[in-house]
Amino acid sequence: MARGWESKSVEAQMEESSATAPAKKTAEPTAGELQRQRRMAELKLSRSRAAQQLEASSNERYSEMLRRALAELDAQIAELTD
Repeated sequence: MARGWESKSVEAQMEESSATAPAKKTAEPTAGELQRQRRMAELKLSRSRAAQQLEASSNERYSEMLRRALAELDAQIAELTD
């Protein structure tokens, strides 16, 4: 009698796991989403480097170039977040 009860429990567990398996597969990011995440990481890294260089810069022309680069990077980041 106990054996029959155990097999039903295993069967129920197997059904439950097969029902939840497709949900896990849909949670994986798509290729486009992965590419967007990589691009966002690249932009943020570039922005942090430019900001550090701006803080250390004493040349006004170079600082102006870095400010423009930061503005462009901010625009690209904003475009990706929309």
